[in-house]
Amino acid sequence: MNKIPKISFRQINKLAIPAIISGIAEPLLSITDTAIVGNIKINPTEALAAVGIAGSFISAIVWILAQTRSAISAVIAQYFGAGRLKEISQLPAQIISINVALSLLIYVVTVFFVENIFELYNASGMILESSVSYYKIRAIGLPFTLFVFSVFGVFRGLQNTFWPMVISIIGASLNIILDFALVFGIEGYIPALHVEGAAWASVIAQGVMTLLSLILLLKKTPFSLKIYVPLHPEIKRLLSLSVNLIIRAISLNIALYMANAYATKYGAHYIAAQTIAFQIWLFFAFFIDGYSSVGNIMSGKFLGQKDTPKIWRLSRQLNMYTVIIALVLGSICFAFYDEIGLMFSREQEVLSLFYQIFWIVILMQPLNAIAFVFDGIFKGLAEAVILRNTLLAATFLGFIPTLLAGDYFDLKLYAVWIAFSVWMLLRAGILLIIFNKRFLPNRRT
Repeated sequence: MNKIPKISFRQINKLAIPAIISGIAEPLLSITDTAIVGNIKINPTEALAAVGIAGSFISAIVWILAQTRSAISAVIAQYFGAGRLKEISQLPAQIISINVALSLLIYVVTVFFVENIFELYNASGMILESSVSYYKIRAIGLPFTLFVFSVFGVFRGLQNTFWPMVISIIGASLNIILDFALVFGIEGYIPALHVEGAAWASVIAQGVMTLLSLILLLKKTPFSLKIYVPLHPEIKRLLSLSVNLIIRAISLNIALYMANAYATKYGAHYIAAQTIAFQIWLFFAFFIDGYSSVGNIMSGKFLGQKDTPKIWRLSRQLNMYTVIIALVLGSICFAFYDEIGLMFSREQEVLSLFYQIFWIVILMQPLNAIAFVFDGIFKGLAEAVILRNTLLAATFLGFIPTLLAGDYFDLKLYAVWIAFSVWMLLRAGILLIIFNKRFLPNRRT
């Protein structure tokens, strides 16, 4: 029997480390906004809650629309593995154009109804007013973000995570500098813009990232942005993948919406504590997503090469690496438990609520790691229907019933994070079972 060749740790990390750096740039922008806004002198709790609510809604939109990134990556990786890239030369320009046009439409529609949208999050008074102000500015960057994510999908399909990393580092660094300058102001030069300053910092950084993405796409890939007609035959499959992933993302964001809506219902201090906990959860998620991206990138290539045993080996190695990383990051969080909270707020009631549930956020990370790895692998295999159905089951059969039961027993933030734990357990468990049924019989020992 032939033994499956091991994929070297160096080979995986060559893709994973730049993807990690690129991935954590996005939550780092939100974490920076959260930490800086939470430390302003005027109404910090309300400001923190507003950024949490508006940021959550923006993330929902981006995650829903950005599913085309995974679809683009999967299709390009399969053609790359088969050595047939010339056959899809016009595809990236077409899907990027569709993406940007859709994001512009959503921006126009949501700006008109943003106050009603945030009222659904149970926001009112000063929190509602600040949320609306933050969103109307920050949402200007939606087309920028979707363009950048689409370009990142092209690079990932080409097995290149280096240039997305460079773009992300520049964008995140610029955002941090602008956050300090615009939120707190520079005496004699820039007035303190508070919450609106954080929004403008993100928009400017996203604009710079868009320009860099455009330049690097044209210089470092075999693709252009010239739009050809008629549409490429693969656009139908790519859009089908995207639609299923969008349905998946909508169900994901229903869970996130309900978590924030219930936290807001409990009070300003609760949603502020929830905002801190969720930003840390996102940081973990995007950190581990670097290895999930490798699953997306390499499984697509192996599928194009018709080498299913390597897909099995890839899953084993990625799961081992990500669980170890989750344990290491979790240990660091336990070691600096109090200090991490103080980075985001000095309000004792907010910190007390955050510390009550932070341990749950930490302990669920190894489970998250497994779920995210299989997410990436199934995206690379273009198995969007499986991913869609898994998220629907996890959300409507796991998260929502658990949250409602916890709310009934007045568990408040405990209910939210127990529901998240059940949610991730179902996501990881369902994908693990399906993957083993499909690939376990095909592995060579």
